[in-house]
Amino acid sequence: MNVLLVYAHPEPRSLNGGMRDFIVERLRSAGHEVKVSDLYAMRWKATLDAEDFPQRNAAERFNPSADSKLAFLEGTQTSDVAAEQDKLRWADLVIFQFPMWWYSMPAILKGWFERVYAYGFAYGVGEHSDRRWGERFGEGVFKGKRAMLIVTTGGWEEHYSERGINGPIDDVLFPIQHGMLFYPGFDVLPPFLVYRTSKMNEQRYGETLAALGTRLDRAMLDQPIAYRRQNHGDYEIPSLTLKPELAEQRTGFALHLQAEFAA
Repeated sequence: MNVLLVYAHPEPRSLNGGMRDFIVERLRSAGHEVKVSDLYAMRWKATLDAEDFPQRNAAERFNPSADSKLAFLEGTQTSDVAAEQDKLRWADLVIFQFPMWWYSMPAILKGWFERVYAYGFAYGVGEHSDRRWGERFGEGVFKGKRAMLIVTTGGWEEHYSERGINGPIDDVLFPIQHGMLFYPGFDVLPPFLVYRTSKMNEQRYGETLAALGTRLDRAMLDQPIAYRRQNHGDYEIPSLTLKPELAEQRTGFALHLQAEFAA
């Protein structure tokens, strides 16, 4: 198995740094090939701007989508972006590891998505008609690949429960898991979550790594999150709204889970 670990934490001696080293060792010892994109160590450029497209007509207004599409089609993307796209093509499993900062990922990782997910590569692909609306949400370039989040947070697990102050963790992560991973076709595994990171001691750290190791060992066997696929009859096309007879008793993000898997 080919595994890409996209890692976003600025301190190698952190909890995340220790987990990163464990992940790489665990996977390699099991015979898997592993590549690591350590974004802070790479000094990854986080902003998508006109500098990403040196071949564009500078006299024209900068259009992120159109310029991204042209650069992808003409092979004029910057070398750092093209290299990450090649890693994604190579990978069977992509792991995104990061601390939760302000209810989302660090800006450097968000910038990775914005720059690497070029138009024509991760979005803007496929037929758009009254039958289909592009290859996305269960289809796309990453179909057949798996992805998983490994997320640390200082909050308690209860804080991210159904009645917790932060809202359910599945809702907090929905824009990432559904919108950034399932959208271009990944099968999205349930996340591996570490709560109350400031209360980590040696015993709990060992227990955390043991649980993480089990998840890694089963990464190609575990069932992915059962999101509804866009072009398979659950949504009206082209309005992309769930058909009224489906999930009548549910609201919010849970609408987009297949009925038998919804809570």
